[in-house]
Amino acid sequence: MSFPAVNGLDPGREDDKGAAEAVSGESRAVAPYRVKEEDDVEEVRDPASTVHNGSFPAESDGLLYISGDEPSVKRKKGPAPKMLGNEVCSVCGDKASGFHYNVLSCEGCKGFFRRSVIKSAQYTCKSSGKCEMDVYMRRKCQECRLRKCREAGMRDHCVLSEEQIRSKKQRKREEELVAPEVAAVEALPEATDKARLTAEQEEMIQQLVAAQQQCNKRSFSDQPKVTPWPQGNDPHNRETRQQRFAHFTELAIISVQEIVDFAKQIPGFLDLSREDQIALLKASTIEIMLLETARRYNHETECITFLKDFTYSKADFARAGLQFGFINPIFEFSKGMRKLQLDDAEYALLIAINIFSADRPNVEDHELVERRQQPYVEALHSYLRIKRPKDHLMFPRMLMKLVSLRTLSSVHSEQVFALRLQDKKLPPLLSEIWDVHE
Repeated sequence: MSFPAVNGLDPGREDDKGAAEAVSGESRAVAPYRVKEEDDVEEVRDPASTVHNGSFPAESDGLLYISGDEPSVKRKKGPAPKMLGNEVCSVCGDKASGFHYNVLSCEGCKGFFRRSVIKSAQYTCKSSGKCEMDVYMRRKCQECRLRKCREAGMRDHCVLSEEQIRSKKQRKREEELVAPEVAAVEALPEATDKARLTAEQEEMIQQLVAAQQQCNKRSFSDQPKVTPWPQGNDPHNRETRQQRFAHFTELAIISVQEIVDFAKQIPGFLDLSREDQIALLKASTIEIMLLETARRYNHETECITFLKDFTYSKADFARAGLQFGFINPIFEFSKGMRKLQLDDAEYALLIAINIFSADRPNVEDHELVERRQQPYVEALHSYLRIKRPKDHLMFPRMLMKLVSLRTLSSVHSEQVFALRLQDKKLPPLLSEIWDVHE
């Protein structure tokens, strides 16, 4: 795909390297991760080095987390007994790897129980439920294996869903990454009331905000061209489903075009090679779309509005063919962004910082990309010190949203793959920007 180039400007300021290094370090350190479901294979891991969902390896932190998006209930619990290495699974008799879902068990039975609970699986025994469970029979009769898991003491409420696991790991990851940033910001001198923007920074921010507003107006003019949202509610009507999917993909195309237009107006972007421009846009487009989605979230109606008056709830996203494993994280991220109460300048600077991420795949001139990112980090830092002089943590909070976007980008890739399995083809522009090869 070709992205036309026009002349851009480079503000060229490099007087606050500490803040820029924090963001570039975040860019290099953050990699999307995905939660993988354990295979039904007896893989024995080192209990001391592995943290399992709902599990207590050889050494426990002494807390039992009850199922939920937030570990709202914490119950004091003594440490799990130390393992000698010869313990056996309470379900099948294989070598145990730790305490999983309240029971000493092997990796295979742990994964089997988890999948069964998440999928609300119903199994049928060919022997009237009388199978003796051992290493051999566990593969032959799932009903008896699940019954034995529960008889041994495994608890359904200890199992977290994929989304809950992802959320929990994301929070832990964010806490680890934000710690040095918080320390650095707290160490800033108290005289933050004297912070001010340079003339170059003021001009740069004004240019970014004006460019965003211009691109938004251009998108509004495309609203009449979008396939109408069907009024029928029959979930089995194939034509209605296709029309809703077309409606959402056309909105996505408008959003991609708006992002490309905006990027070309960001000072410094067109100093990059054409190859690096394309690499940065391909990697950042979905993350910027999610930022723009969060910007349009209404916390009172719990809906998201695109263009001028296209408003959608979670149910509408699902009717268009998207999965709740993708929908729910979008709305949770939008709620979190809403709490920050960012203005147009803060959103524009955050988007510019996101675009200039040197660790993106296929970027060739990493040093130049980092240099182009630095003025926006400095400008955001200074802007926040002026607008929110008493909130020293706002700067690292905003940077951590870029970490969350990496996770959401990974979830989006899974959603695109799921759409392909449903034989829902994306338009050529979206296929190219998201590297979908039919």
